[in-house]
Amino acid sequence: MRTGGQILVDQLKRNGVERLTCVPGESYLAALDAMYDADIDVLICRHEGGAAMMAEAYGKLTGRPGICFVTRGPGATNAAHGVHIAQHDSTPMILFVGQVERAFLGRGAFQELDYVAAFGGIAKWVVEISDPKRIPEIVARAFRVAMQGRPGPVVISLPEDILTEGVEVADAPPVEAVEAAPTRADMGAFAQAVQAAARPLMILGGSRWTTEGCAAVADFAARYDIPVATEFRRTALFPAHHPCYAGDLGFGQNPALSQRVKDADLLILLGARMAEVPSNGYTLIGTQKLVHVFPQAEEIGRVYPPALGIVSTPDQFARALSWLDEAPSPQIIRGAVAHQDWLKWTTTPLPIPGDFQYGEVMVWLREHLPPETIITNGAGNYAIWVHRYWRHERPFTQVAPTSGSVGYSVPAGIMAKRQCPDAPVVTFAGDGCFLMNGNEFATAVQYDIPLIIIVIDNGMWGTIRMHQEREYPHRPIGTELKNPDFAAYAKAFGGHGETVRTTAEFAPAFERARASGKPAILHCLIDPQAITPAKTLDQVSRGE
Repeated sequence: MRTGGQILVDQLKRNGVERLTCVPGESYLAALDAMYDADIDVLICRHEGGAAMMAEAYGKLTGRPGICFVTRGPGATNAAHGVHIAQHDSTPMILFVGQVERAFLGRGAFQELDYVAAFGGIAKWVVEISDPKRIPEIVARAFRVAMQGRPGPVVISLPEDILTEGVEVADAPPVEAVEAAPTRADMGAFAQAVQAAARPLMILGGSRWTTEGCAAVADFAARYDIPVATEFRRTALFPAHHPCYAGDLGFGQNPALSQRVKDADLLILLGARMAEVPSNGYTLIGTQKLVHVFPQAEEIGRVYPPALGIVSTPDQFARALSWLDEAPSPQIIRGAVAHQDWLKWTTTPLPIPGDFQYGEVMVWLREHLPPETIITNGAGNYAIWVHRYWRHERPFTQVAPTSGSVGYSVPAGIMAKRQCPDAPVVTFAGDGCFLMNGNEFATAVQYDIPLIIIVIDNGMWGTIRMHQEREYPHRPIGTELKNPDFAAYAKAFGGHGETVRTTAEFAPAFERARASGKPAILHCLIDPQAITPAKTLDQVSRGE
């Protein structure tokens, strides 16, 4: 005889859950009590949005569902932010939400919410457990749904009384995701398409990758001399030093790469969906012959009709590339040309207004930090410098939202450092981005998680101001920010904080932050005119 709360936590343990995030609530006290004796690292967060984003970041880093518990009503709606990120980013995640007692359902009880209605449009599956005996069955199914096909979030509603009721029920077996794989016929058709192509381009994206799968793609690209690009915020899927790396398709993408996509006679989308951002507003793909490899059949042909569709996880397809015979020497050099275009775009930063040269700072970081460094960021123009000038060499070293979610960087960085304590973790945040979930800096201090946060402060909602100046020049409204002293903020929480006003001040400040062994914030002041690596705000206003 076990309570529903104990049964629930036992299912998590059986599925290898090593840590979870939560904001405590009275609606799931019985589950919290069961965690007391469980060998699970429970991170108590300061806001449900931050807790959900940390869980989503765990899913990105491990490929297993990130687990988050929040209380009913306001707790659940706060956590919706993380669920939306998981849906857009194809990240496995399970959100457990407290609910009113079963007898109170439908009466408008305290903090009651219809979770199926609230989350139905953003989660892969939403379910409310009505019988504690079904907890093992439903939790096992949740793990499968979250991981299989195109991964995504599952939301499970927990009426309070099912967690306190005692029942006898067997545990469900541990869950491993089904791995869809290509057939020999699939690989034969793919080989023919590659052999016939003069200007092929492979684009990597999505989830369900392993280190071995990434290595297999790198080997294939070298053998066939095929340029490889990565989708928006999926740069770590392919090593930057590889002679076939062509760059990433994000905001501010290299025009040479955009043209290379248009000019390709064969596009290979491996795990990628080429949604709005990487496709530059759905303008890059037209008449090219398309091979689309994706783990969920419904996504193949959803936007772009493929000449060849293959239902497979990216990892299984990557491993099957070894079945292909050695390629003949190409008549023209393809990968090296694309790589040189990328190097020209990323090697030497353009000067920007002001004393803080952001591009030079990024070059210093890439030259002084090891390849296992994990970079996290949220959304905003400040991230364009990160994506353009940092060079990822290993998988799972980039944790960033393809959903364009402001406020993601700090929770993601905290989880990355908690999960990978031996790797340096550097988190980038704009001034607006940081204050969305900067309260989670308290969580970093509480659990002694020594990430380094670089706050890029231009005193405004920079991305929105850029759009304003482009569409409505010289009529700014609602985008100016008055910010606190972020270095003092860090110290107030018990962390390390410094203010950086010039490029020369950055490196010594970074080294002191690293030596402190504490969670740290470097408050970097950047000229508001420096709106992108290549344009000033005035240039945007003038339509240049």
